[in-house]
Formats: sequence, C-alpha cells, structure tokens
Amino acid sequence: MPTHEGRYDLIDTIRGIAIVSMVIFHCCYDIFMVYGRDPSWYSQPAVHVWQQSICWTFILVSGFVWPWGRSGNVKRGIMLNVWGLVISGVTVLLMPAQVVWFGILNCIGCAVLLMIALEPVLKRIPAAIGALAAFALFMVFRNAQLGYLEWPGVFRLGLPAWLYDCHVLTPFGFPFPGFRSSDYFPILPWLFLYICGYFLNRIVMAIRPLQSVARYGVAPLSAIGRYSIWIYLVHQPVCMLACELLLGSA
Repeated sequence: MPTHEGRYDLIDTIRGIAIVSMVIFHCCYDIFMVYGRDPSWYSQPAVHVWQQSICWTFILVSGFVWPWGRSGNVKRGIMLNVWGLVISGVTVLLMPAQVVWFGILNCIGCAVLLMIALEPVLKRIPAAIGALAAFALFMVFRNAQLGYLEWPGVFRLGLPAWLYDCHVLTPFGFPFPGFRSSDYFPILPWLFLYICGYFLNRIVMAIRPLQSVARYGVAPLSAIGRYSIWIYLVHQPVCMLACELLLGSA
C-alpha cells in the first residue's frame, strides 16, 4: 500500500513486524520462563537470535527516524525515559524476580537525547563511512558488559575493573557485580547501532529509488508500527493476564 500524507510506510511496516514478533516472543517467555513450563527455552541459540533480531530492528529503526523528529526529540527522549522508569517501578513492585533496570525504552530514550549533542559532528561524516564505523564499534563493544572489547578472531582487550565498581556506570554498559535485569540495554554498545540507523537514513534519503521503495508498506503492519510504543507498554500485562488465566491453576 502506498504511503499517505508523505509518510514512509515501509519503515512503519518493519517496525510493525518487530512489534508482532516481540509480542509473540514475550508470550513464549512468560509461558516457558515466568510460569516455568521449560526453563531451558531461553538458553537455546535460536531463541537468542530471535530476541536479538527484535531489539536490533527497534534500535536501528529508531535511529533511522531520528532526523525526521528533530523538533520533538527532546520531548520524545524524556517521554521514553519516563516510561522506562515506570516499567522499572512496576516490575520492582509486581515482578521482582523479573525486574527491569535500564531496559530498551531507557536505552532508546537516552540515545534520542544524546544524538542532539552528537549530530553536529556526525553530520560531517560521509554516510557510508559513518554507517560502517558505527556498526564496527557496535560489534567491538558488544561484550563490554562482560569486561572486554573484542573483534572475534582479531583481538580481545580487557577493560579496567574499576569501570565495574562504580554503580553510576551501569547504564553505560559497565554493570556492577551482582547487577541483575531481565531487560538490560546499556548505552554501550547500543548507541552505536542507533547511530548506524541514523546514517542509513542519510543513505536512503540520498538515493531516489530507495526513497520510492520506502513509501510502500503493508497497511495492517504499518498501522501496528505507528502505535508501537503503546503496544509495547500494554502487551506484557495482557500476556501475563492471559497466562495467569490459562496456566495459573494448571
């Protein structure tokens, strides 16, 4: 379906696919992990790939659309952080075993705000070079929370232990000993993937045929994608309620 009102529907469609995938994933997580039907489910490699495909898509798309929301990015970043803190508070009170500290909403919210300061520098970098460099840095910092930087098969660099002794550095990717979160997306490495999305926008917008392709999407999925934040906020309580009704007494 072609876009309406100048919107790039393909982006909404991609986000809609990610939202549907996320809802199914979290329903499975609740069944297998929270309700203990198969505690080994989450450790399966295919499940990890599935989970990563969802969060990679959300963060890349969020970075991609950042240039289109400049006038509202301060408000948007603050709102996402507030909702992230609400989720943390709710999980502390109602699901302490599945508590969320610095989840994906806080990660994206901070990235939105940090990009305001970073864009004057980033916009001077050629888009293709910037996208490759940002993705390379994302890969290098992927295991920073485990104590090292790495490019598989090339190098591994241990990080100083003092980074992990300071609690305030946990949101940046250096969790303190004993830190636990069921949904942890620190600024490093995920900011680099967000920046990669920003550069991909510049590449697509510079190539007219790609712009034309981006104006087409699948209407139902595009509609879901446009309301992704609200679906994200309500889906888990709905999933938990359904699991409680179906499995609570089983």
